[in-house]
Amino acid sequence: MRVQDYDYFLPEELIAQTPIEPRDHSRLLVVDRQQHGVEHKHFYDLVSYLQAGDLLIMNDTRVIPARLIGRKDTGARVEVFLLHRHSKDVWEALVRPGKKLAPGAIVSFGDKLQCQIIEKTEFGGRLVQFTYEGAFEAILDELGQTPLPPYIHEKLDDKERYQTVYARVDGSAAAPTAGLHFTPEMLQTVKDKGVNVAFVTLHVGLGTFRPVSVEDIRDHVMHSEYYDVPEETAAQVANTRAKGGRVIAVGTTAVRTLESAAQPGGLIRSGSGKTNIFIYPGYTFQVVDGLVTNFHLPQSTLLMLVSAFAGRERMLEAYRQAVEGKYRFFSFGDAMFIY
Repeated sequence: MRVQDYDYFLPEELIAQTPIEPRDHSRLLVVDRQQHGVEHKHFYDLVSYLQAGDLLIMNDTRVIPARLIGRKDTGARVEVFLLHRHSKDVWEALVRPGKKLAPGAIVSFGDKLQCQIIEKTEFGGRLVQFTYEGAFEAILDELGQTPLPPYIHEKLDDKERYQTVYARVDGSAAAPTAGLHFTPEMLQTVKDKGVNVAFVTLHVGLGTFRPVSVEDIRDHVMHSEYYDVPEETAAQVANTRAKGGRVIAVGTTAVRTLESAAQPGGLIRSGSGKTNIFIYPGYTFQVVDGLVTNFHLPQSTLLMLVSAFAGRERMLEAYRQAVEGKYRFFSFGDAMFIY
């Protein structure tokens, strides 16, 4: 299983730099796994593919202003990118430049916030401990920047446009982008059709940014990310299974959460923890029957996940058609529905 087997050609001009307005007017490539068909629609057409009794499961994580720009006591400009909160004042973070931020280094972010590098982490990051006066969240909201992926070069005028309309649990370093297409009105239309909606939480962290650097994808190790499955969601999955409905994940983060919490019979267990599940072809899905997702980077773990769900050749052909049809790619791009 070579990483090169998950490559495809993408013209740079197809990388979306700004979001579509309104949200649900992005395009939708529909892939039928049984009939091997592909249809070209708009995202608001998703409702017609859903059936009463289906269950949509969404990731309600909210992106925090995770990028902090500060200075060492030497005056050098440095960046601390928050990934995951270990305890009240200790975070795992990415730092740049790494050579200047060895354990013991102190970084100031204006007069209100300071951190000390505690130790290096397994994947090249750092544990950092903050000192401050007042409420950390309020200071972070004031000093931090909402992180956008490096392939987006345009300035985002409205920070809420990089949040889903149902985001409510602070903690992510990146948005679960498949959910960016939903509007409150579309969600209401979904519910009016008899489709149920439930939520899980997975805080998107280092795994999103870390490329596959090994030749054989089976040697790749995913970074752990925090997830939570409420009791209500586990009960809704059980009820959907009992009545013959489909469980449809909105985004790869919802897939990874559901499959991490999987139990026999397509059920899930409630509770929280960390997951480093890596889904690639050969994986047997336990819970997910359908998937709403964006288009993913070449050679990425996310492309491997959707290939596991729908087949590598079918996915690469769908991506070829999307490129030919000039779909918009990545975070602010168009979407797919695979069922």
